[in-house]
Amino acid sequence: MRGSFDDVPWNMLFPPLTPADVDSLNQAARTVDAACIGRDTTDWEWFPEHATFPGPRVGTPIILGLDVIEHADGVDQLEFLLQVVWTEAGGLAVDSAVNVACWCDIDHATHDVDPIRLEIGEDSSLPEAFRTSAERLTSWLAHPHDANHWRARVGLPPR
Repeated sequence: MRGSFDDVPWNMLFPPLTPADVDSLNQAARTVDAACIGRDTTDWEWFPEHATFPGPRVGTPIILGLDVIEHADGVDQLEFLLQVVWTEAGGLAVDSAVNVACWCDIDHATHDVDPIRLEIGEDSSLPEAFRTSAERLTSWLAHPHDANHWRARVGLPPR
């Protein structure tokens, strides 16, 4: 499902959240939405089928996320990601990264640049982790929107 952050079914996806938690998430999402004005891909996506832990499996089950695509033209790719996911152990985490197409001699398909995973636990709540990742995402969006800029930051070959 996709739409504005106001449409996210909080009680279905994250039943233990308090109204204050939801308000904090909404505030963080508004900063991301403001940074995305003028872009075509600013819809949030959520996956009700992942609301309960599906058990360990290959891949990361995404519960809620945003993929801001700057370009993915079949030749090159630059995306900014923010996702609430399940960990293999059944906990929640907030992942964010800049994703670029691979131009290595061995084709890895894509690379995550400056990735961060903030696991939810005793020391970090979902709203705190989400706010931290939202701040990083808005910071990344202020940088050049050139995939080679991001590749150079981590020593990847340019296109």
